[in-house]
Amino acid sequence: MMRVCILGSTGSIGTSTLDVLARHRERYEVFALTAHGRVDTLREQCLAWNPRFAVLPDAGAARMLARDLARAGLRTDVLAGAGALAEVAAHPEVDAVMAAIVGAAGLVPCLAAARAGKRLLLANKEALVVGGALFMQAVREGGALLLPIDSEHSAIFQCLSEDRSTWARRIDHILLTSSGGPFRTCDPARFRDVTPDMACAHPNFAMGRKISVDSATMMNKALEVIEARWLFDLEPEQVRVLIHPQQIVHSMVVCRDNSVLAQLGTPDMRVPIAYGLSFPERIESGAAPIDFAALAALSFEAPDHGRYPGLRLAWETLRAPAGSTTVLNAANEVAVAGFLGGAIRFDQIHAVNASVLAAVLPDTGSAASIEALLALDDEVRQVAAQQVRELGRQC
Repeated sequence: MMRVCILGSTGSIGTSTLDVLARHRERYEVFALTAHGRVDTLREQCLAWNPRFAVLPDAGAARMLARDLARAGLRTDVLAGAGALAEVAAHPEVDAVMAAIVGAAGLVPCLAAARAGKRLLLANKEALVVGGALFMQAVREGGALLLPIDSEHSAIFQCLSEDRSTWARRIDHILLTSSGGPFRTCDPARFRDVTPDMACAHPNFAMGRKISVDSATMMNKALEVIEARWLFDLEPEQVRVLIHPQQIVHSMVVCRDNSVLAQLGTPDMRVPIAYGLSFPERIESGAAPIDFAALAALSFEAPDHGRYPGLRLAWETLRAPAGSTTVLNAANEVAVAGFLGGAIRFDQIHAVNASVLAAVLPDTGSAASIEALLALDDEVRQVAAQQVRELGRQC
């Protein structure tokens, strides 16, 4: 039995992971579940899976959940606080960690899992966007098995051999595909009128609101470019992006002989989740098969940087001083929260990101340690919050 800890079990990736596990109860045991705020959903998950641990950020909510589970006859130990996330992720009895916490908050427990040598299923792209070289160093030193869960990065990983030492000799560049989000054909002049509900209406996936907005601005793809650079040890110029509205081809590897390797499948996150859980084997995911005869077309186009100005920031920050990708991620989290909260318009998200990148220039020590990166992250959030307030007053 593989014992699994799910960081962020109540989100879309977490619930999809439980769906896959439910199909293979003879192979997997849910050891720990964590959530940020959906206590009712976490309670239902605990009742269904009886984990050893559950974690919530708030001590009061944790006490109430512990009381409810005890009344139901469960012996789940309910913990509280950020430190508890790292504790369950690195627990000696955990075999695999699904890292599905959204944002920079997932960095510390991801690092704990990496240092403890876990099978780390990485759905939290910010761990690499913020942690970068330090995170990859922790993976190597801890002996962790790092398996990407983003559909694009899982696709690239599935196209490559298991021997990482051959990757540099084989790859010319990679192509990350993107649906283009809900505004792929919308007149950019109308972006100022976009509401949060409009931005969260992804054409292919049901996702959380933050990542849905990132998909609409294509900032999610910018973050994925940064993630891919570290996952596959590539130069920034070796990571490229294509718009592919159907999302059947999840990404491609262009080899040095110009052969192209691609991974195809229906747009269903259970496929990369199942692959991460069972690697190097393959197990049933629950995803529907592709009906190739019913596919009208597979189309591709270059991204319009006028429509998606934030996409360029990926390569700009990768070429900038270490810590610049941390600045971009923190600024974007604050800007998206400002938009979802009604403080700024949709078209002002990029303005916040660009202005913060110009205002906060990391020094040589900003990426020297995780503590330094977290301090930089905190500084950026304060600057970004001020930018959001100033833009809000102008609206």
